[in-house]
Amino acid sequence: MPAVQMVAVSKTYRRRSGPPQKALDRLDLLVENGGVHGFLGPNGSGKTTTIRVLLGLVRADGGEARLLDRPVPEALPEVIAHVGALVETPLFFPGFSGRLNLRLLADVAGVAKARVDECLELVDLTERADDRFKGYSLGMKQRLGIAAALLKSPQLLILDEPSNGLDPAGIRDVRELIRRLGRDGSTTVLLSSHLLSEIEQVCDSVSILARGRRVVSGPVAEVLAARSSGDVRIRVPDPAAATAVLTSAGFQVSPAEQHLVVHAVPAPGELTRLLAGHGHYLEELTPVAADLESAFLALTEDVGQTGSPALTGGAA
Repeated sequence: MPAVQMVAVSKTYRRRSGPPQKALDRLDLLVENGGVHGFLGPNGSGKTTTIRVLLGLVRADGGEARLLDRPVPEALPEVIAHVGALVETPLFFPGFSGRLNLRLLADVAGVAKARVDECLELVDLTERADDRFKGYSLGMKQRLGIAAALLKSPQLLILDEPSNGLDPAGIRDVRELIRRLGRDGSTTVLLSSHLLSEIEQVCDSVSILARGRRVVSGPVAEVLAARSSGDVRIRVPDPAAATAVLTSAGFQVSPAEQHLVVHAVPAPGELTRLLAGHGHYLEELTPVAADLESAFLALTEDVGQTGSPALTGGAA
């Protein structure tokens, strides 16, 4: 049973002036149970609209959306108790303590008071739980918002840009919290973000959106491997002579700080054989790993130029 499934979901906003705005364009999305699934895209790519459709805050024009294998919005009352969400800046009573704010929410939700202390510990706010909310830093406020979303012990936790506006310390704390939640295994986290580093550091899998469409989805490592350039970094005692050997064999070579970068290498072992045959022995050979920033920019640029996804596959 997937945590989230969307098939060909579309949503267009009508505006009083100007043409309609297509927020989602037959979007497909699949989030399997467990771990942290990143939902990545530039501002305006449709991330927040997707979350609003899933939570029943807006109605899609077409397609099918399911939470925990139940159709939404029709079955939302059946599943909402198993879903926690932090979509916007959390609102609490500023003069009340963090603990009291959570206790009030727990009373409304019918959650035992003991769960309040558990959630405060989960988000590392136990020592500041009795301080007034208005004295919290922005990062602490975000963590209290996540604690509120965790009160019902949800199977699915949806976080929309939880690091937005935080200072570096707050970003670090929120990211570490999300990593812990993903490792726990009892909660699936859907993390929406436009921060490439956040997705790469925190998430197990990722879906990348552009112009309301999914352009790629799958484990982060597989998404990066699919966009790998095949470049290899090597170090040899005589770079100039090695470069001559490689270029004469048809390879493109670039110098790079005590290394050589050999581009588009189909089989790195071929470099070892070729250079050794000419008396040049490698001191280092390292494939140049793709990073999510490069993959993201290439994918979204392709969509911008062609109007259609450059690559689909993986989990969705």
